[in-house]
Amino acid sequence: MRTRADHLQATGEPDRILLVSCYELGQEPLGLTVPAGVLSRAGFSARLLDLAVSPITPDAFAHADLIAISTPMHTALRLGAQVATIARRANPDAHLCFFGLYSELNESHLVPAVADSCLGAEFEGPLLSLARRIAATRAAGSGRPRHVTADKRTTPVARSPGRALDLTPLRGGLALRERYAKLALGDERRKVGYVATTRGCKHLCRHCPLPPVYQGSFYAHPAARVLDDIAAAVEDGARHITFADPDFLNGPTHALRVTREMARRFPSLTFDYTSKVEHLLRHDHVVGELQDVGNLFVVSAVESFNDGVLAALRKGHTRADALEVIRRFRDRDLVLRPTLVPFTPWETRATYAEIFDIVDGEGLADRVDPVQYSIRLLVPEGSLLIDADEMRPHLGTFDEAKFSYAWAHPDAAMDQLQSGVAREAEQSARTGAQPEEAFARIRALAGPVRPHGSRTRRAGRVPRLTEDWFC
Repeated sequence: MRTRADHLQATGEPDRILLVSCYELGQEPLGLTVPAGVLSRAGFSARLLDLAVSPITPDAFAHADLIAISTPMHTALRLGAQVATIARRANPDAHLCFFGLYSELNESHLVPAVADSCLGAEFEGPLLSLARRIAATRAAGSGRPRHVTADKRTTPVARSPGRALDLTPLRGGLALRERYAKLALGDERRKVGYVATTRGCKHLCRHCPLPPVYQGSFYAHPAARVLDDIAAAVEDGARHITFADPDFLNGPTHALRVTREMARRFPSLTFDYTSKVEHLLRHDHVVGELQDVGNLFVVSAVESFNDGVLAALRKGHTRADALEVIRRFRDRDLVLRPTLVPFTPWETRATYAEIFDIVDGEGLADRVDPVQYSIRLLVPEGSLLIDADEMRPHLGTFDEAKFSYAWAHPDAAMDQLQSGVAREAEQSARTGAQPEEAFARIRALAGPVRPHGSRTRRAGRVPRLTEDWFC
């Protein structure tokens, strides 16, 4: 005899599971499409709500038994905590769950104050298990979904249930998809597909949230599944792929395997990826081949041109390494888009001002997003910086509202400068100022401009995404 739980699993009443995303770099969120795919293949149907593009409606949370909020990034966590308060008020009986990288790091601050459970970065297996338990509880009428206990087992990443599951995203279930980030080439806008080929990272940069969870490990998704996902994105209209990997060159052979076949199947498809300076330096031949098969630009966490800062962050590269990569990219006419963390306890006003001299001198003013000049070091729960000797003199207490540790610069004027730069970057974004215009205004805040010859670039369209990179 079929039970109510059997019926729920077979029909997958969509109102009963609500997956919520608040922020994922302006892209169609993998934090929704991946679990939606896992749940769908198990017989469940979930409703997807991306608050980065859709408003909260009065009944958004009303009918759900399980409300699961994606937290792949710090910004998503802070917004998600606010959303959880609204959801709890609207539906006090629902099981409210956070899942993703920052959920795992902040469980002690979220449960029970904000949520009923937290699932970590490898969340798919536990989320599916939770959905099954809630469906069974509802069918049996044996209690409120809120009281269902989530699977709290911790599994090493190497044996994670997520590795045994098919993590292919279920695309097409989101509203207002035209609002997601596009590839900008001059006045042209191209639809972008957001695709991951790996999870985790084999590096231990101190300021990154991945090391506390993945502990220097990563794994690759099967190439065939990745290519199927790319094909689905293309069928949905994508003409450019952004690879979502924390570092696409953690597995250079895997990266080449995927992109070679992608180029064979879809010759006109272009792509971008993110990789560390040390990988771009070491795998120069891979960078060249990736350019040959459609790579338009690369995002790289340069962070600083101050060797003291780079050493404190354990970035694995030096100022000289970063400049070498910048010049190699210029020589091959490939766009490098550096990201920065220019406000740390070890950056001085002089070294901060020098960033602008380098950006100008190396011809990067049109390929550094203005927000990058304002980024202040984030020290989240679990950060390797918390116990670092270099950080200890500057570290304050944990701020529950901001989900991060406070810290103060030894020069109070640097904290004031950061606030001013942040305001200017925000104003530039709001008014749609060109990067070069924003660069000039922010550079003026840093101090007197030293004479420095700008490197002339050939006129052309510098490819970029319409949403700035921001954590």
